[in-house]
Amino acid sequence: MERRELGRTGISVSAICLGTMTFGQQNTEAEGHEQLDYAIDRGVNFIDTAEIYSIPPAPRTQGSTERIIGSWFKARKNRDKMILATKVAGRGEMNWLRENNEPTRLDRKNIHYAVEQSLKRLQTDYIDLYQLHWPDRSVPLFGAGGTTWRQPSVRPEVNIEETLEALADLVTAGKVRHVGLSNETPWGVGRFLRASELGHGPRVASIQNAYHFLNRTFEMGLAEFAYREQVGLLAYSPLAQGYLTGKYQKGARPPGARTTLFQRGQRYETPGAEKAIDEYLSLARELGCEPAQFAIAFVTSRPFVTSNIIGATTMEQLKTDMDSINVRITPEMEARIDVIHQLHSNPAP
Repeated sequence: MERRELGRTGISVSAICLGTMTFGQQNTEAEGHEQLDYAIDRGVNFIDTAEIYSIPPAPRTQGSTERIIGSWFKARKNRDKMILATKVAGRGEMNWLRENNEPTRLDRKNIHYAVEQSLKRLQTDYIDLYQLHWPDRSVPLFGAGGTTWRQPSVRPEVNIEETLEALADLVTAGKVRHVGLSNETPWGVGRFLRASELGHGPRVASIQNAYHFLNRTFEMGLAEFAYREQVGLLAYSPLAQGYLTGKYQKGARPPGARTTLFQRGQRYETPGAEKAIDEYLSLARELGCEPAQFAIAFVTSRPFVTSNIIGATTMEQLKTDMDSINVRITPEMEARIDVIHQLHSNPAP
């Protein structure tokens, strides 16, 4: 398993990161432990989670994923061998996350409360990478708004300097080693870097955004930050929530699949998405590649990607996805991929 540097931290992380958002809802504790054991055996040293997981978020299951990872650390006694990433929720109304049913904000009070709760659930005294799950300010999120810029709604927001100073407290206290962003924009990354340069807090090490065949918008501004400023991409949803495997084509809804269970696939059912998926599936078959491995290998091969976050609900899926490290994207394959991308650009941003 290839290792890559996380930003400018000096930490090396595996090119594949294990995503865990199904633990505690679609996967039991025992199944989560089995996935973690298998991943570490395959050379993975990087785990990603969040305070709101499992997904879909709900009061009953909130924090379950971190608790399962924590019980695995306790049982295996291997915390020092893993790079652990988790996230604090951005601005929102999921009031079950905070004391006194308060809304979530990226201010000092919220961030400090959130990290203490995560540390307890994870049964650790430090987090290697603490990420802002989404911004405090008004931006289109999780597929809302498409690719066209819209004027943000006017509302109060916590300024970036205050957020970074709150994170600095945690780094100074030794509870967090490094910080990162998620679901961010080029403007946001630039402002966080500038705030750090002005002494407001630690330099962000990474940005976790969606990136896959159906959404390559990261290339249009953020990739240059990743390359020139060493704020590498932690790519999430490389299979577009399973849509790039082909299992949902022509309206199929396999038993137990995420979209079947939760009806949350609208981000990948936009106009033109199914046609694009058909083209990528056809190309994978022509090249003799398993579709999931083909899609994952493409993401891992990008020069601006630090680590590719994969997730699975079955061991069979996890083994298939992990074997993507054996697929090499050649220049000829990339040229064929780019033809499809030019014809069907970013149908599911």
